Amino acid sequence: MMDIKKWMNAFLNAVNGTFADRVWFIGLQGSYGRGEATETSDIDVVVILDQLSASDIQAYNAMLDSLPHRELICGFLSGKDELLNWESSDLFQFYYDTTPIKGSLDGLLAVIDEASVGRAIKIGACNIYHGCLHNMLHEKSDDTLRGLYKSASFVVQAIVFRKTGKYLKQQKELLQVVSSDERGIIETFLSLKSGGEVDFYLMSEALFAWSKKWIAKND
Repeated sequence: MMDIKKWMNAFLNAVNGTFADRVWFIGLQGSYGRGEATETSDIDVVVILDQLSASDIQAYNAMLDSLPHRELICGFLSGKDELLNWESSDLFQFYYDTTPIKGSLDGLLAVIDEASVGRAIKIGACNIYHGCLHNMLHEKSDDTLRGLYKSASFVVQAIVFRKTGKYLKQQKELLQVVSSDERGIIETFLSLKSGGEVDFYLMSEALFAWSKKWIAKND
């Protein structure tokens, strides 16, 4: 499997060579950030510049094209001001799922309050509900269903954080603390993630019912 430390060193050198002292933050998300990567995992990198222009986007793209494993690189590029003024319910997941490589995101904590976590749960449930219905009626895609269960696992992380004050990055850890409803969601996600068989309508109906329950909650 790819040596992520070696790759990140090359990435850091490339970013610093392209943007010099304009780099405010660099981080790693996703499977590599959680220590769960496989040979096919995306390299989910975060780069925050002092400010971001259209020409910066083009320069960043050209820089990425010069790096090995270009087909695996994804992630988030932004200017500092945009990030600091981002919707705080999105910043909750962003902050806790990002492993810092250069700089710090601690400045975001000032806006990530209990209400932000509540909105992250509600918005996530609404998006899953809509996506699940659309997929059941129109796309009927196993891959879309896998993506929806992945999104649901993030919502469960927020549910657990609101309950315990702890952000558990690895989904397996969630199984020890969640209720039976959330345990079913995480178990299905982990099964799908490991290549388990898809029972499209049974899994879709379970996800639909779960998201419907969380949309109805007012606490």
